Amino acid sequence: MDKNSAIGFGLLVAILIGYFTYSNYEQNKYHAQKTADSIAYAKLHPKPIIDTSKIAAASTLDSATQAINDSARKLLPAAFNGTAQELILENSKLAVTINTKGAYPSAAQLKEYKTYYQAPLYLFKGAANSMNMILPANKGALATADLYFTPTKSEANGGQSIELVADLGEGKKVVVTYSLPADGYLLQYNVRLSGMPATTIPLSWDMKGLSTEKDVHNERLATQIYYRYKDNEDDYFTVNEEKNEELEKSVSWLGYRQLYFSTALIAEDAFSKVNIKSNTKLSEKDIVSKSTFAFDLPVKAGAEQAYNFKWYIGPNDYQTLKSFNVGLEDMVPYGYGLFTFVKYINKWALLPLFTFLSSTVGNLALVLILMTIIIRLALSFFTYKSFLSTAKMRVLKPELDQLREQCGDDKQKFSLEQMKLYKTAGVNPLGGCLPMLFQLPILLSLYYFIPTALPLRQASFLWSKDLSTYDSIYSWTANIWGLSSVYGNHISLFTLLMTASSLFLAVYNRNNTPQDPNNPMMKWMPYIFPIFLMGFFNKMAAALTFYYFVSNMLSILQQFIIQKFFIDEKKVHAEIQANKSKPVTNSKWAEKIAEIQKQQAAKGKK
Repeated sequence: MDKNSAIGFGLLVAILIGYFTYSNYEQNKYHAQKTADSIAYAKLHPKPIIDTSKIAAASTLDSATQAINDSARKLLPAAFNGTAQELILENSKLAVTINTKGAYPSAAQLKEYKTYYQAPLYLFKGAANSMNMILPANKGALATADLYFTPTKSEANGGQSIELVADLGEGKKVVVTYSLPADGYLLQYNVRLSGMPATTIPLSWDMKGLSTEKDVHNERLATQIYYRYKDNEDDYFTVNEEKNEELEKSVSWLGYRQLYFSTALIAEDAFSKVNIKSNTKLSEKDIVSKSTFAFDLPVKAGAEQAYNFKWYIGPNDYQTLKSFNVGLEDMVPYGYGLFTFVKYINKWALLPLFTFLSSTVGNLALVLILMTIIIRLALSFFTYKSFLSTAKMRVLKPELDQLREQCGDDKQKFSLEQMKLYKTAGVNPLGGCLPMLFQLPILLSLYYFIPTALPLRQASFLWSKDLSTYDSIYSWTANIWGLSSVYGNHISLFTLLMTASSLFLAVYNRNNTPQDPNNPMMKWMPYIFPIFLMGFFNKMAAALTFYYFVSNMLSILQQFIIQKFFIDEKKVHAEIQANKSKPVTNSKWAEKIAEIQKQQAAKGKK
């Protein structure tokens, strides 16, 4: 055992078994599965009708298929002959490989990042990635993926461009241009078609997302497709193994998100008839998903058609995505589903705080500790109110025990007398719970924020090599029935520390909180719940479990200080006795309830 692991085990031994007061579950928003008709043009490579007489004259495009022989092919325009080449377009952050056959990016490397295993980070790479446009021909259709383009590379203002031209003869031409600025992740993608009037231009975008993190299973769970409709309404869906989604309206951009990286195609004009197929149910361990986006491009009047796109390929950094001013920042999952509201806490409070501390302090583990302290101080008023209410309940416990003894087994009578006592003493039985509810949105916000914080990726602390994934101090390969599926095949030390601190907090709270003898389940629930959650958090980011561990320990310290120095139970008791001598003023709501009870009692006597 190394020194860092020994420190962790020392912390584990130092704290006792306890309760984790916060519970949350992650809920993804799923759309209803729709049955979509097959899209005829998705990756379409049709075989046009062969006209041998026109092949001899070398004046037709419709015979450009695999069926023609090599000698006939040589008679066709240059777009049907050639050798595929790969050209690299790059700047300081991005390197995109362009294939001259098809004129599409076949690979994209993010130069400032590495995979978890310190290999060059490619978001996609290989022949399975393509951008294919279906063009009209005299007697059929033609796929740009089958054409050979002649490239011309140029540089200007520190950026690079590649123009790829496919001359089809008879005045028909396809020109594809890719431009990359000197810095940034935004690739400009333009297509110009000449001499090919059409009623519609189908386009299909195929992408095979590569694994970049430690656990491909977690990457697949986080894989989502985002899109913005032309009316600026946003939506998304989680792939969840297999997904086939046909969108009802035209969209202005389509985005594919993995855990920390994403790519999005932004249209100058809208995409229509959008069909999305994505699958994460794969046997390959290095592939996160395979996706196909098929849609139609608008056709304009005239012999020439021009389409302009912007193609984002980069990290899920909120500020970077927001800078494009088209809504791409929504691909950072700061809160969705039932907890959509917490994204505003993340955007307007936690993100600025985290950014400021990161730029000032530097050490990200210390940043998390400082964030915990600041958040605890900000919520200290609610914490104080909660502990004060608990102190009042503790002071009233002897009187409650006396009432319980007087009422015996008549629980209804005891409940009425208990409420009378609370009312005369000026004690709110929910006073200890309500302040905690105000803290719940912050806890939920952190649950979403920390696992998506890009700076935490590959940041190390103690025994954890990467705070963005689980810290493993011991792992095994054998599949243990009932354990591996829930807990995983590893032991996370930060999760154990979090669980142990939760149990310690439960013991501490139990010793300072009056217990209801008529509800024995509550006696054991604080101890069962943290153990139950341990399996769930064992697979979560080490930064998150570390934060909850620190938060638990600070909560214990804060509770001790408040009860020791700020709450005097003798004064609390004197205040309660003084309240009993004051006339009880019922609220309008209480008077209404009392009136209803009187009416019901009167009806019962008839």
